[in-house]
Amino acid sequence: MFSNNIEVVFSEKEIAERVSQLAYKISSDYVNSKLLVIGILNGSFIFLADLTRCISIPIEIDFISVASYGSSTISSENVEFKLGLKTDVLEKHILIVEDIIDTGYSLHKSDIINHFIKSGAKSVKICALLNKESRRKVPIAIDYLGFDIPDIFVVGYGMDYAGLYRNLPYIGIINE
Repeated sequence: MFSNNIEVVFSEKEIAERVSQLAYKISSDYVNSKLLVIGILNGSFIFLADLTRCISIPIEIDFISVASYGSSTISSENVEFKLGLKTDVLEKHILIVEDIIDTGYSLHKSDIINHFIKSGAKSVKICALLNKESRRKVPIAIDYLGFDIPDIFVVGYGMDYAGLYRNLPYIGIINE
């Protein structure tokens, strides 16, 4: 693997343990409910796959695209939002799965939570693998959180830099 210049922040084992804990809590909270898990592409796809395989209740899965990075290491205030859902949200509890929340612009400026509520969802909650609270510009309530991280740019486990490093099985930082 091309990881010679990557410093590991969270190992495969640490991630797997935390994902399992999150899935257990989600499964417990949504017993006897209609749960729709919506992944925010592209960064959440690996986290969502591992998380949903650990969830022990029947769920539906769908994806949307919300982007604010482009090929930069800093989130822009310009949010590209493509709904693209194929699943009806009416009378369902929705769990939005994000890889990382830093400024909060992606979820806030896309107004995605209000969109789902107006479309008939019973509830909308957020599950994020990583939280970069020090960069927050708008308030975002994270209901299920993997890890807090400082203001560092991370790659791996679905997260990229200019399209690269998504396939790393751990989360790390690039050493120049």
